[in-house]
Amino acid sequence: MFHKISVIGAGNVGATLAQRLAEKELAKFVALVDIVEGVPQGKALDMLEAGPVYGYDTRVMGSNSYDVIRNSDLVVITAGLPRKPGMSRDDLLDANTKIMTDVCQNIRREAPNATVIVVSNPLDAMCHVALQVTGFPHQRVFGMAGVLDTARFRTFIAEELDVSVEQVQAFVLGGHGDTMVPLVHYTTVAGIPLSKLLDAASIERIVDRTRKGGAEIVQYLKTGSAFYAPSASVTEMVESIVKDKKKILPCSVYLTGEYGINGLYVGVPVKLGKNGIEKVMEIELSDAERKQLNVSVEDVRQNVEKLKTLVTA
Repeated sequence: MFHKISVIGAGNVGATLAQRLAEKELAKFVALVDIVEGVPQGKALDMLEAGPVYGYDTRVMGSNSYDVIRNSDLVVITAGLPRKPGMSRDDLLDANTKIMTDVCQNIRREAPNATVIVVSNPLDAMCHVALQVTGFPHQRVFGMAGVLDTARFRTFIAEELDVSVEQVQAFVLGGHGDTMVPLVHYTTVAGIPLSKLLDAASIERIVDRTRKGGAEIVQYLKTGSAFYAPSASVTEMVESIVKDKKKILPCSVYLTGEYGINGLYVGVPVKLGKNGIEKVMEIELSDAERKQLNVSVEDVRQNVEKLKTLVTA
């Protein structure tokens, strides 16, 4: 158990995440921060009062001030504008860069030894902002994307085959966007390759739905974006770090030559433990997968180029 985990942003993702962290007792204190007066305080008190019923002793605190995150072991950033119908994640770049810069300046001051997990969109670009502004080692600054994208891929496969999601194993790599790369030939159901269970047209349909999974939810909600699956995905990452489980999970991480990529945040499988990113797992890709990954990387690179005029640490 960590001493303190802080969540920046008390919207749907942040509040749901704080509740999951409290229920799992992954830290003695969970701090929830938001700029809207009363919202983090009210939600934190509500979660605190659920403790006797659900059976957890986590102390949940809410504040409009960053003082509450002081000396956090881990900080999750969910703050930022959500997508609306017709918007891509990249459309949020300008506004969320400003928000991320402010958030990370406060993290650098109040929690200089924290591990930072970024959830805000556009995810891979926001990780760059967090790394630059905090100045933390890149092993302690990374993003949640691949766990969520993989969860969607696994869900759609399980639905198609009418089997348990627990038996579907998969990986989704690349940037968190429409060019993400579900690795079909690494995907199995109870150890059986997916290609032995579904025809190529069905697999491509599922891959396409996975890439558009976030937009599909936005279209339904109209005024917001997904939060149950994203918060569950962050929780899996946090638990692997807190308990030093060393799970192999796809995360957006800063690459320094792995997969032939330098100086960019890209989703790849990594080992997550108490020290954050403990190892990048390099796996063999087919020519088609590597070509798709390069397209995804180029999208990330373009956003990073745009950042150069936006970020002031």
